[in-house]
Amino acid sequence: MEREHFSSRLGFILITAACSIGLGNIWRFPYITGRYGGASFVLLYLLFLVVLGLPIVVMEFAVGRASQRSTALSFDILEPKGTKWHYYKYVAIIGNYFLMMFYTVISGWLLFYFFEMLRGNFQGLTSEEVAQEFTGLLGNPGIMTVCTILVIIAAFAICGIGLQKGVERVTKVMMSVLLALLIVLAVRAVTLPGAEAGLKYYLYPDFSAMWEVGLWESVFAAMGQAFFTLSIGIGALSVFGSRIDKSHSLTSDAIYMGVLDTAVALIAGLIIFPACFSFGVNPDSGPNLLFITLPNIFNVMNGGRFWGSLFFLFMLFAALSTVIAVVENIITYGMDLTGCSRKKSVMVNFVFLTILSMPCVLGFNLWQGFQPLGAGTSVLDLEDFVLSNNILPLGSLVFLLFCTRRYGWGWEKFYEETSIGKGLPYPKWARKYISYVLPLIVLVVFVGGYKSFFQ
Repeated sequence: MEREHFSSRLGFILITAACSIGLGNIWRFPYITGRYGGASFVLLYLLFLVVLGLPIVVMEFAVGRASQRSTALSFDILEPKGTKWHYYKYVAIIGNYFLMMFYTVISGWLLFYFFEMLRGNFQGLTSEEVAQEFTGLLGNPGIMTVCTILVIIAAFAICGIGLQKGVERVTKVMMSVLLALLIVLAVRAVTLPGAEAGLKYYLYPDFSAMWEVGLWESVFAAMGQAFFTLSIGIGALSVFGSRIDKSHSLTSDAIYMGVLDTAVALIAGLIIFPACFSFGVNPDSGPNLLFITLPNIFNVMNGGRFWGSLFFLFMLFAALSTVIAVVENIITYGMDLTGCSRKKSVMVNFVFLTILSMPCVLGFNLWQGFQPLGAGTSVLDLEDFVLSNNILPLGSLVFLLFCTRRYGWGWEKFYEETSIGKGLPYPKWARKYISYVLPLIVLVVFVGGYKSFFQ
């Protein structure tokens, strides 16, 4: 069966960016930026994005393009005879499923909130009543199940059409609308009364704030954000690398993807900080920010129903773009592993993923007594912990070692693959750093993640 490729380089860059642009850019980045020193933290984050994240992105692209297969078969094709690198494919496949087990549920929340905001159901509510709306949603497994299944249906319907006619075409439109909404919302936020204080905090470096929090804590947080924002370690980017031709440099493509992902995170800060400072509230983390803090702000903002609807439409597109990208990976894994048609992989995985999403849905209501990581935790916390604290960092370490060690694919073959095509070459002078220092940094992120979690 001939492998379908992207019709354009732009399609490849947008879909790989879509894989990494998501909730982490909006509900995690502004919060940790505020917590660890504002603009000074942003500079630190950008540094680690270049020295930590982008080298591994290129490795995932290279493994995919050289093998012309997803991670389900790429290690089998590239590994030296007698080695066991291909066992990692099972971890990569599990990682993609784990991400979708809770990401589809959160995307369903955004779908629900978009329609609630559009209908004006938050108008006139007090802060406590807005919070109760979210509590009510979590306590209703029926509504959550319907919203989750609608998200899954949309993703599989788009992917079922094909790579070019479905995934690539829809992603181009969705990402264009997403970026347009982002700019419109940012312009509105920075023109709010009192927004200057938020802009100053966000854009003017104050390193004393970083020292107050703790330099090491700030460094580790910047490393972690740079690491996790790019979705590296589960072969998600490798799949798309297998569907691109050799006309352009993988290093250039990785930079374009990284710039687009970072631009979304930075502009999201231009929405969150001015809005929060304008209305005198602290930017929270996670669900509180999106489903309690921001609806309260839109409630007291002139034209809040309109701006709130636009914001949740933007968030829905950001989440859906990631869901579509990862669902495409899952479908491709099925096709590569079994040789089945796209249609069959779509049908089987649709049923499988729908079932796998249910524990996260039920973890907030019928199974709320199950608190796997301690009091107040849920199934979602467990799924996120397995993925973010284990599979992503250890998977990135596998790619690093595979591409730099002679008993893996090896540096020479990896570098040869990255030298093909127009654009920036991979920095050959950085071989020792990438081979020896970067694996240690990834281990530090892994161990630090556990330390932070238990603290």
